[in-house]
Amino acid sequence: GMRNTMKKLDSPGHSFLAYFKRATSPLLVLSLLLEGPMYGYEISQMMKQRSGGAFTISVLYPVLYRLEEQGYVEIVRSEVVDGRARSYYAVTDAGRAYLEETMQDYRMISGIFDGLMGGEHD
Repeated sequence: GMRNTMKKLDSPGHSFLAYFKRATSPLLVLSLLLEGPMYGYEISQMMKQRSGGAFTISVLYPVLYRLEEQGYVEIVRSEVVDGRARSYYAVTDAGRAYLEETMQDYRMISGIFDGLMGGEHD
């Protein structure tokens, strides 16, 4: 049932799901940020909410830092709330282009994979 799925999706280490999440989480973050600037905790809450708790990233900040290093997101503003700094991230033009291109690659390769695995053929 759903509970098992959630447990599996959260399993650490070298499972297929862990690798898959690592590969796709930057795309997910970029996609969510297309809706407008958000800070880290806000991003993870939205992810959790929209996936019914099934897709969570325990360490979101490394993903954000990496995207920032690559020039795909930028900090558009910072504020201090309850003594804690909150940085709002937004997608750059380069980030949009990367997301679009990579999603095309993803759809192509997953379509090929489904075909190879004997999935539905059109």
